Amino acid sequence: MLALVLLFTALPGGLGAVAMAQDGSGVTGTSRMDGVAWMNIRDSDGVQLADYTFVGDHGGYLDPSATVLWTLVGLEFVGYMIIVTTAIWFIGYTLSFAWLDLFADALRGAADIFADRVATPAVLITAATVGAFFVAWFVARGFHSRAAVQTLTMLAVAVLGPLFLAAPLAGALDSDGLLARGRDVGMAVAAGLGGAPDRNPDLLVHTLQGELADNFARRPVQVWNFGHIVDDRSTCAAAWSAGMNSGDIERTQHALGTCGDTEAVAAARPRIGQLGTGLVLLVSAAVLLLFAVVLSVRLMKAALDAVYQAFMAIFGFAAGGFVFGPTQTFLLRNLVNSGIAAARMCAYTVFVGVYLLFLGNLFHQARGQVVAVIVIAAVVEIVAIFQLGRLARSLTRGSNWAANRFALAVQGAPAGAGGSALGTAGATNDSGAGSGMGLLAGLAALNTVNASPVTAWLAGRTVNPLSPLAAGKMRNDRANIASAASRLEGHLWQQSSRRNWQHLARREAGQWGGIHTELGLSRALKYLTNNRVPADSLAAVLLDAGASHERVHNHLRARAVREGTRSRNPYGFPPVQKALASGHAVLNHVGTDAESAFAAQAVSDADSLARHTRAPDPTARLDDAFLARVRQHWDSDRDLRANIGPEDWRGTDRHTRTAIAHQLATEHLAVARAYSAAPTGTHRARLAVSLRRLANLDHLLPEFGPDPWDH
Repeated sequence: MLALVLLFTALPGGLGAVAMAQDGSGVTGTSRMDGVAWMNIRDSDGVQLADYTFVGDHGGYLDPSATVLWTLVGLEFVGYMIIVTTAIWFIGYTLSFAWLDLFADALRGAADIFADRVATPAVLITAATVGAFFVAWFVARGFHSRAAVQTLTMLAVAVLGPLFLAAPLAGALDSDGLLARGRDVGMAVAAGLGGAPDRNPDLLVHTLQGELADNFARRPVQVWNFGHIVDDRSTCAAAWSAGMNSGDIERTQHALGTCGDTEAVAAARPRIGQLGTGLVLLVSAAVLLLFAVVLSVRLMKAALDAVYQAFMAIFGFAAGGFVFGPTQTFLLRNLVNSGIAAARMCAYTVFVGVYLLFLGNLFHQARGQVVAVIVIAAVVEIVAIFQLGRLARSLTRGSNWAANRFALAVQGAPAGAGGSALGTAGATNDSGAGSGMGLLAGLAALNTVNASPVTAWLAGRTVNPLSPLAAGKMRNDRANIASAASRLEGHLWQQSSRRNWQHLARREAGQWGGIHTELGLSRALKYLTNNRVPADSLAAVLLDAGASHERVHNHLRARAVREGTRSRNPYGFPPVQKALASGHAVLNHVGTDAESAFAAQAVSDADSLARHTRAPDPTARLDDAFLARVRQHWDSDRDLRANIGPEDWRGTDRHTRTAIAHQLATEHLAVARAYSAAPTGTHRARLAVSLRRLANLDHLLPEFGPDPWDH
């Protein structure tokens, strides 16, 4: 609280003391404030704000309390007038563009010299050559529409370039340039809102300053001084204006008494309440000054941005506009931003017009409650400062959007490629202030750094080092790279194996009629299995060889049944066991859709049995009596064991046993082939008899003695 009291009393009081000291008048006689008189701010009646005085009794040696009170109020009054006058002058001076005239000639000269140095024939020819290369490149790549757009862009730059380079800052600084026209349109709209018939910008600025002076200086000072608005009576208003112009306090009091305003005459003695009113007015005046400074900075920044864009466009029209890519889109951004600068001037001026219209109506509806309205106006000004910032951000986003649209059109990018065009168009981070694009741009930049190969080398050859699984992925990639040659070699080997399997399947199937026959498919499946082809590849190899899905399924089923039902007695002969299992499977699947596949499987196992059973030596002498006894009883296992014991099998020679095995295997193969060719009842009965003989003669226990297949 102490700091606030010092801020709003000591500071304005100091300003008032300095202003009084400048004219050497103190608090008596003429009290013109020369510190702000040069601003020439006048109210609607033509009275300069620098001539305003606080009418009242100065006190004296016999009334020291009135003297002290008058001195404090006078210091507050002078400080208040300095702040208000400065704020009103700021707004008018900025809108008048007089500040730009101070260095307009210097800017024009610098721009002309810069254009002469940059826009040389050598630079133009080099830039046009580079631009023509892009056209040729697009044509070679088949992007004819993009080549046409690039050609038209170069022609437009070539035609508009000399016109622009002749006077680069004409649009920004001339009296009929974009900035001036934007300001004039805004002033015209503001004048229309305020009901002013004249559209002259200079007169409108003067009118605007007069309205501000009435609302923030003339009426508040009258209420502060007399407790009411003196201007409500026309004669009193003229008397007060005449008194302010003369600077004579006693004359002003006499004139106000003559016009009938007895309250004003009675209020001549200063009161303690006027100190509090002065504090309230000082706070409000400080807010007004802040608003004026913010508005002035926004307007000046818009104008200077236009000057900057014009300087940058010199390089674009001299060289950059011919080259496809960022330099070309940067020229487009310069041109778009120059137009947006005029829109900013118009928008800010209209904003001020609407703001003043609202405040004018507010004071008009106040009906004497000026101090209360000033407090409300201070709150409105604070809100207006934030709204002015939102307006500036909206215009910036609009500028970036328009520039990006133009960049997309020139580059030939699709409509949805806005994200990529942002970078090429050179979008600024200002647009992210209200939409979060700044954060997205930061994340995109971080992602670019993360994906850079330079970052990968610096991080110990780790790709995307900022990713959560970067270390594990690095180890995995290195292991994959180290084993790549081995895996490639393994793949080539597997490919060779698959070609070999396909050749084997076709060759073996061709031995028995081809892959399209039951016997050919069964033989191919047998040899693929013998060659240790993986079970999950059998179907693929057979299908590739030409077999149908249904037949492959049936043959795999028959083979699975054979493997699941065959005996695995270690004392038996495996080919006999397979032949028995496949033969019994045929008898168990008579009439099914897979009967042919089971019959072909029986033929395949019978052929295997015949090939693995040796033929007897032609020169050997066989035991014909033993052969006759075996053939007599081999259809019954009981008769066979009853009439031929283990000693008989051990007593006969090997050639005789081999002759029995060869006869059984040969006859079983013939029976199996006959049934596969014609699955009739007769052939099925013969197959059953052959199976029974094989089972009877296959000794599964050592106690039975050697069987025909034991050597």
